[in-house]
Amino acid sequence: MSITAPAGFAAAGVAAGLKASGGRDVALVRNLGPLQNAAVVFTSNRCKANPVLWSEQAASDGIVSAIVLNSGGANCYTGTQGFQTSHATAEAVAEHLDISSGDVVVCSTGLIGEQLDRAAIIDGVARAAASLSSDEAGGLSAAEAIMTTDTHSKQAVVAGDGWSIGGMAKGAGMLAPGLATMLVVITTDAALESADLDAALRAATRVTFDRLDSDGCMSTNDTVALLASGASGVRPGVDEFALALTDLCEDLALQLQGDAEGASHDIAIEVVHAASEDDAVTVGRAVSRSNLFKTAIFGNDPNWGRVLAAAGTTDAQFDPYGIDVAFNGVQVCTAGEPDQPRELVDLAPRATSIVIDLHAGEHSATILTNDLTHDYVHENSAYSS
Repeated sequence: MSITAPAGFAAAGVAAGLKASGGRDVALVRNLGPLQNAAVVFTSNRCKANPVLWSEQAASDGIVSAIVLNSGGANCYTGTQGFQTSHATAEAVAEHLDISSGDVVVCSTGLIGEQLDRAAIIDGVARAAASLSSDEAGGLSAAEAIMTTDTHSKQAVVAGDGWSIGGMAKGAGMLAPGLATMLVVITTDAALESADLDAALRAATRVTFDRLDSDGCMSTNDTVALLASGASGVRPGVDEFALALTDLCEDLALQLQGDAEGASHDIAIEVVHAASEDDAVTVGRAVSRSNLFKTAIFGNDPNWGRVLAAAGTTDAQFDPYGIDVAFNGVQVCTAGEPDQPRELVDLAPRATSIVIDLHAGEHSATILTNDLTHDYVHENSAYSS
């Protein structure tokens, strides 16, 4: 159940003293080869953290030999000094693993606007390099080291025919399109070229991580990296690999949704019979970002009027008076009019399903979100204190 499940990878997680709460906070993942192929997608936020600026260049040639990640600080809006810290971190990894620093991806997560302790992270790199392991414990320690407000680590494995994919993720809030406050490392021992990995990764993130919209806020550090060692010697079909990769990303996305900060409901908003997939996404996203809708779900109130009001703010094609809405299998609205009594809807379970039928076409999409709770407000109001 870890990034070390595929052959050709080693990982470690150590405590370097970066997090005030203690515990592991520096993770290292090494691709042992024989291939060093990779694909990486980053946040679409224009305000990018220093590790993203470094890593965009490092990964641009499709070759990544190692990834180093730290929690305890985002290293964002930390100026020239912060960029030098990312550079120095990559140089330290390169020195200890005898690889090029230009093939090292650097990831950071935590509070924006605070300098990282460079000496501490460099020391953490040295100890992580010395602790690298290809067993499950190595993968688990790395997954734990990237946690911030997460309550538990997130890991997944998908097995193919003679090859496999493993992944770890962190994230528990600010989950929105363009990725999230999310760091994801995915490994595979399939023998695929970087261009094929890139196509598969972008296809998978488009329908998984990019449709996870916990609170509508986009982070500055988001990174999803896919590394291929080729150690299995098996070259699966690109379509076959992309489907397996999408399954793994969906698993991790659901784990992230389930651990969203303070949430008491995991909400799947399915928009059906839209004129286009983009329209379905647009309507689902608008509802997921409605604080009125999200607080209603927190209060176990199937207030379908708030669903229609949010849908009406979009430019999607549909008849505003021809929409159906169902909450947890109970159709409470048909053609823009009341249907089943809202008292029939049970919103006590954590899993919550909203189906919005636009009656405008044959396309659909699902957006994953959470309710808005007192605990969410408390956790994020006290985040930097």
